[in-house]
Amino acid sequence: MKAKVKRRIIEIDEEKCDGCGQCVPSCAEGAIQIVDGKARLVSEKYCDGLGACLGECPNDALRVVEREAEDFDETAVEEHLQSREAAVEGATMACGCPSAHIQSFASPASREGVSRPVEGGVSTLSHWPVQIRLVPPTAPFLKGADLLVAADCAPVAYPDFHQDFLKGKVILVGCPKLDDAEDYVQRFADIFRSADIKSVTVVAMEVPCCQALPVIVKKGMESAGRKIPIDQVTIGIRGDVLKREKLAVVDFLLKKRGKKV
Repeated sequence: MKAKVKRRIIEIDEEKCDGCGQCVPSCAEGAIQIVDGKARLVSEKYCDGLGACLGECPNDALRVVEREAEDFDETAVEEHLQSREAAVEGATMACGCPSAHIQSFASPASREGVSRPVEGGVSTLSHWPVQIRLVPPTAPFLKGADLLVAADCAPVAYPDFHQDFLKGKVILVGCPKLDDAEDYVQRFADIFRSADIKSVTVVAMEVPCCQALPVIVKKGMESAGRKIPIDQVTIGIRGDVLKREKLAVVDFLLKKRGKKV
């Protein structure tokens, strides 16, 4: 075991942490994960102590302290990130479920004979699958798309989701609390690098854990070196629109180093 050194490192206050996960995508080294509903430091050697995650915590549960810890290991970080990416890709490719088969649909108006369970309702879904982890960055329906990224509770809460948000867009859904935020960041980074996305709309719920979703999308965009317009919509748990705003996209690496952009 390597000798410990006195250095700056992240400390997490478990009493203040509510497990929202907003800090996870902010750590480019993958040093933080949500475990048993709380943010945890995966390994001391993955944390560079720069504190890029501090500004994302709504509860002030993170701080940088100076103490005895394993020294930061850049090589170990690279191996850690590569192993996580490989695990996600392997899980996706190994899925034999029909939901993983890439499909694009005709426009709703041309789908004769499609049953409509709700009177007057028409599905505007244009593709399958829709889960973030199941959609490969090279999926043909992503090319030049207006992307809708939604928390998977949002379509349940908002009654006119198809007509008000989904129509004319390609949708990806997921849960930033229950799924792996770091894997999401990498997935979006790959999508933004290869798919020439025109615009992004993020629809999240008002609950704290959902607030990580726009952060994840921004970090993926910044990692890909892209600046694409992002609109964020916040839905209340009773199905009303609470807020609409445009998000600024900055260069994450410059921000992390404390430089102006």
